[in-house]
Amino acid sequence: MNSTPSSLVNDASKLLGAADAADGPAAMPRKLLLEYLKHNVREYGMLITLVAIMAFFQVMTDGTLMQPLNLTNLVLQNSYIVIMALGMLLVIVAGHIDLSVGSVCGFIGALAAVLMVQYGWHFVPATLVCLLCGGLIGAVQGCFVAFSRIPSFIVTLAGMLVFKGLALALLAGQSVGPFPESFQMLSSGFIPDAFGAQGLRLSSLLLGLALAAALTVVAVRGRANRLRHGVHAEPALLFLVKTALFAALLIYFSYLLASYKGLPNVLIVMALLIVLFEFVTSRTTIGRRIYALGGNEKAARLSGIKTERLAFYTFVNMGVLAALAGLVFAARLNTATPKAGLGFELDVIAACFIGGASASGGVGRVMGAVIGAFVMGVMNNGMSILGIGIDYQQVIKGVVLLAAVLVDVYNKNKA
Repeated sequence: MNSTPSSLVNDASKLLGAADAADGPAAMPRKLLLEYLKHNVREYGMLITLVAIMAFFQVMTDGTLMQPLNLTNLVLQNSYIVIMALGMLLVIVAGHIDLSVGSVCGFIGALAAVLMVQYGWHFVPATLVCLLCGGLIGAVQGCFVAFSRIPSFIVTLAGMLVFKGLALALLAGQSVGPFPESFQMLSSGFIPDAFGAQGLRLSSLLLGLALAAALTVVAVRGRANRLRHGVHAEPALLFLVKTALFAALLIYFSYLLASYKGLPNVLIVMALLIVLFEFVTSRTTIGRRIYALGGNEKAARLSGIKTERLAFYTFVNMGVLAALAGLVFAARLNTATPKAGLGFELDVIAACFIGGASASGGVGRVMGAVIGAFVMGVMNNGMSILGIGIDYQQVIKGVVLLAAVLVDVYNKNKA
């Protein structure tokens, strides 16, 4: 029996349709998963990178990296970087940069030392004055950048030199300390155990469990709301795996910290700030407007957004967080030194870029900046344990930063 070309085409289309019908239901979840991972490769890539780096140093240091004492030191050593990275993220997302954060951090530490050690102020009013001073510094620099239209690179470079000199003048070239014990608790204190346990700190462990449960509930409700309103959400399998893995890691880390001295006070401060900034950037109007400002300033201005005021606010916020980081760093060292804060701005900026922020603005996430900060922190800690010199540490950190920016440029060009 002869077949016409049209009948052959019809038969072929029926066969393909049957094949799609057979493979479609099974292949669809896999396609959705691959498509989602492709569009979010940077976010999940950095999280996987952090886990891989920690696993590498855990093996290379014979288990030293994940010991409770070292984990506690890791949190304390990177607390001020994480705090400043939250502020720097908003500055970068808005399309600017702040090179003065390290010098402001050192200057505020010097001011706190003068007020508390030399003048005998109580740590509460001294802390408030220092935070207010940090906000004022950010406001002055923000005025030059936002309203005078001077490039932020120039303004903050000048600020870096100015506050480095002011810190040196304020301390008269000498270290000032020690701080009152009550102030030291900001960075070196731990959550007291309500159960009076000597070994495992149950209060810290229960707090970790409660935090893991709360974050899981928030994640589940957030995904349910997105699906209810027809907003694109990550595939169910990926969501379940990620949420369960994150909760398990959080509980495990809480257990490790609880087996030593418990959760550090500064970790609670960091956690509250992370939750606050995650909420502001993802759930508030001002957060969305900052992203719009960095994405296209002219379009944001034409849509009615007061771009100058937003840029000003990001620098004020950065100043306050730099001041808080200066207080945390000074409390940890128990003294203020003229060289405090040296090079901090490089680690903070690197943390944001490694965490996925774009140098051109408009792109970046809070958790990405936090992950970037801990990538830098784990690398510093692991390389120090292995005895790698500071010279090679700087080389490796520079290569990692360049690689992160190259990935960002590649993804942007590919899109």
